[in-house]
Amino acid sequence: MEYNPNRQSENKLKIAVAVLGLLAIGLGFLYFRERQNNRKVEEISTTQAKELLTANTKLDSIENQLNNKIIEIKKLGGNVDELIRAKTQLRADKVALQKMEGFSVKKYETKIKDYLVLLGEKDVQLVTLRKENGILSAKNDSLSKETKNLLEGISFAQKALSDSATNYSLKQKELSDRAREVEARNRELNDKVSQAAALRAESINIYAISTKGKESDGGVYRSKRVDKVRITFYLQENSVTTHEAKTIYLRIIDPSGAAVADMATGSGTFSYKGKETTYTARQKVSFDNSHQSVEFVYSRGLAYKEGKHIIELYSEGYRIGIDVFEVK
Repeated sequence: MEYNPNRQSENKLKIAVAVLGLLAIGLGFLYFRERQNNRKVEEISTTQAKELLTANTKLDSIENQLNNKIIEIKKLGGNVDELIRAKTQLRADKVALQKMEGFSVKKYETKIKDYLVLLGEKDVQLVTLRKENGILSAKNDSLSKETKNLLEGISFAQKALSDSATNYSLKQKELSDRAREVEARNRELNDKVSQAAALRAESINIYAISTKGKESDGGVYRSKRVDKVRITFYLQENSVTTHEAKTIYLRIIDPSGAAVADMATGSGTFSYKGKETTYTARQKVSFDNSHQSVEFVYSRGLAYKEGKHIIELYSEGYRIGIDVFEVK
């Protein structure tokens, strides 16, 4: 076979062209894949920035709502400890969010949901506080007006009786009838004045204390975590009530309707509407008309029954406050 140098050079050129073509295809593929990766990184960064902005905006709105709730509930005499703790945690969450420490959309959505649940619960509490304050104010106004009207009526009746007594033509029967009328109105007035002077408990809060001394609030507690209960409230200002020592009785009524009591630890009985009534604990308070706070701490020594327990407060023959807590 005859050797052809031109043919051999042509074959080498074809091989070189083929190799260069493969290299061009490979480089093109690598460039395309790098462009795709850069685009994905850019999209992730943009999405995360939007999520951070949304989370921060929601936390700002929730903080404003927490501030408003704290101001109004405190003004109405309610407990704001839970709201203050939530506000402190929310500020820590905002600081962590600005530093992007362990940011997770799911984690912050859960936090925001918990804050919104708390705000909803406090809206319910505000409705109750507004209603209670409105009712108490209306009652005091009504009693004051009734007392004033009765005093004026009695003064008029007494003057009429005095005038008629000087009139010898007035029959003895009429004098007797007027006297009985005055006596009846005096008894009515005394009842109204006593009712107007009765103490009133407001902003009642019930806390559970475990055997380790840990305190919980919220109104619903697990039985094994309730070693003691702490009840706090305020005595409403009342200018009609005398400034002196007042005995306040606490009754805790279990789900069966029986009073929780132990005579060995200070329980006993008192008279209410002519009946002997068992009380759980009692204490004397020097009433000074300063919207003073009162606290009971009661240790039963036994497990509380599951179900709703009623807290009742009494003083000077009147029930002055009532609330409930539940044991699960």
